[in-house]
Amino acid sequence: MKKGFLQAGHLPTLISAFLYFDLSFMAWVILGPMAVQISADLGLGPAEKGLMVATPVLAGAGFRVVNGVLVDRLGARRTGLISQVIVILGLLAAWWFGVHSFAETLLVGLVLGVAGASFAVALPLASGWYPPEHQGTALGIAGAGNSGTVFAALFAPGLAAAFGWSNVFGLVTIPLTFALAVFVLLAKDSPDRPPPKRLPEYLAVLRTRDAWLFMFFYSVTFGGFVGLASSLTIYFNDQYGLAPVTAGYFTAACVFAGSLVRPIGGMVADRIGGVRSLSAMYAAAAVALVLVSLGLPQSWMALGVFVLAMLALGMGNGAVFQLVPQRFRREMGVMTGLVGMTGGLGGFWLASSLGVSKQISGGYAAGFLIFAALALLALLGLTSVKRRWRATWGAAAAGAARI
Repeated sequence: MKKGFLQAGHLPTLISAFLYFDLSFMAWVILGPMAVQISADLGLGPAEKGLMVATPVLAGAGFRVVNGVLVDRLGARRTGLISQVIVILGLLAAWWFGVHSFAETLLVGLVLGVAGASFAVALPLASGWYPPEHQGTALGIAGAGNSGTVFAALFAPGLAAAFGWSNVFGLVTIPLTFALAVFVLLAKDSPDRPPPKRLPEYLAVLRTRDAWLFMFFYSVTFGGFVGLASSLTIYFNDQYGLAPVTAGYFTAACVFAGSLVRPIGGMVADRIGGVRSLSAMYAAAAVALVLVSLGLPQSWMALGVFVLAMLALGMGNGAVFQLVPQRFRREMGVMTGLVGMTGGLGGFWLASSLGVSKQISGGYAAGFLIFAALALLALLGLTSVKRRWRATWGAAAAGAARI
């Protein structure tokens, strides 16, 4: 952590942003750890299981754009309050009325997508308080709310076994309500928040090549992270015959690794530059995904490789958001929404393609190999633009932040 970080911004807001993001992410992926039990009760096939766990990811991608616009117009704090209330009420309805069909699981997935859109609230809320030289660290800490997926993987299968999976929807509202209370008390919008834009102006960033590059880069790092977080319980259960609770523990270990290092990825990017650190992470993720596609003979071997993949992807998430606010500081709300949307689309692709791969070919190799190819493509894209970035917008940050 760079010297002076604790005095540079507003620590209560950073803490509340992290907690809001963390527990919202726990809710966002809750279907994945319970997918084995839900599919057994509802008689779902591999493709349906894949679509069920991918639907919250896809819905979250769309709602992130909505939240990105609302953050610019209403402020991050107000947007976060509205979103959290919607999620809590939706989960209470699912618990009260029950979920009895595949179609109803998809409706629950839409509600959970609003929780996934918390990303487009927490990061602009934290970013607005910190100068360029501390962006990687601040957004790494706020973005470490990815760790909420660990709680889902650790506790959801056991709670579902003890109380029934439909009751877990009601139990999840308890920590969400706590996070909402902390958010109300501690979160504040930055006084340096840019004024609201006219609606057509939000799409102006899409005329910028760099916006599309960041969207693609994050679709690989975050898409890989959340796609695996949503799918690994199914994978370990199906591929190695692990019980749902044990498969959840294996998934939690992988997700914990990826979540823990997101702040470290931001800090490393602050010190050595986002381009350099992100390049190494893409290469490592691609190698790990190719290895796991080979169908390792023991579950502990697969666990080790998945942990390496999640470490690379988690650090990559932090590195991407060390770069984004340097290039698009005045458009941080809408860029967080757009970049976060494509991250969700990447997760939807991975989670759903693994289910389709299993149903068509009887294995998961194709899904992993395609995503490894995307990681290599991102590495090539980053290599092609790094010199231009450093010579143009990176030069403006010389002495403050490293590109």
